[in-house]
Amino acid sequence: MTVRSSARVLTVLLLCLPLFAQTQKDKLTETILHQDGLFWDAYNRCDVDKMAEFFWPDIEFYHDKGGPTIGAGPLMETIRKNLCGNPNSHLRREAVPDTAKVFPLEKNGEIYGAVLYGEHYFYVNDKGKPEYRDGMAKYFDVWLLKDGKWKMSRVVSYDHHDAPPVGK
Repeated sequence: MTVRSSARVLTVLLLCLPLFAQTQKDKLTETILHQDGLFWDAYNRCDVDKMAEFFWPDIEFYHDKGGPTIGAGPLMETIRKNLCGNPNSHLRREAVPDTAKVFPLEKNGEIYGAVLYGEHYFYVNDKGKPEYRDGMAKYFDVWLLKDGKWKMSRVVSYDHHDAPPVGK
């Protein structure tokens, strides 16, 4: 191989690296947003057993109004008793459009996790009454990849406040 052809091959490889990296980030974003969507679907249905599948046993959940909950057992018990404990009332979560962002976590060039940031609205559903938007908040989740599975390891839910009226 000549010096000129070697330079061409090197140039082509260097130009492809950003495409590979972008494709890898796009795939990561797609994976995390898919997993996040499955979790929130279970949340909106109060399927506590399904929700539990999305947390590592050492989950840490930090809430700016309710304080910390450490461990999957205590977190699922809190969800079961509080969030899903009243059959006549529950919350529905809806993502604020275009706020979800995924950031890779890497070590030695290997992706081991991701941070998901976003904002969401919460709607109250009381039996026999129309649903209404009650509030909104920001969140970030640390998703870790272990043994080929993506699960949440840390969740921070913060900046809870009144939501703007629907349509705003």
